[in-house]
Amino acid sequence: MKAPLPPATQARWATLALGQALPERTFAPTIAELFLYSAIIWNAHRIHYDSDYTVNQEGHEGLLITGPLQGDWLCQSVTEWMGAAGTLERFAFSHRQPAYLGDTLTAGGRIAALDAATGRVTLELALRNQRGEVVTPGEAVVRFG
Repeated sequence: MKAPLPPATQARWATLALGQALPERTFAPTIAELFLYSAIIWNAHRIHYDSDYTVNQEGHEGLLITGPLQGDWLCQSVTEWMGAAGTLERFAFSHRQPAYLGDTLTAGGRIAALDAATGRVTLELALRNQRGEVVTPGEAVVRFG
């Protein structure tokens, strides 16, 4: 027999509903943040910090926001939403179109599935640009209890 969920977890579970939106969070990185993030992950590709090279050699409209940073922003939105009561069991994301320095990106999502028997919540995630286009979709599974 499965042990009952702790009262705090039960209280949190009671607030969840299918289709419920996660709080949104907006990001607008600076060139310094793009450079520092690339340095942290050992990504030396100049499209993330050298504007002249990016535009003139690679043909992009501007500096690109690195993909892993976009994934981190989606993951942050999940971990902030779940708090200490949840465990992130699975997280995935993919890129669908470029995001550039100067874009304002908003991370958010919704509850796509609830499994009361296991305490698992499946989340559909999206990072959208200022035009509302999904640049990076994702999915996460969080377990409460």
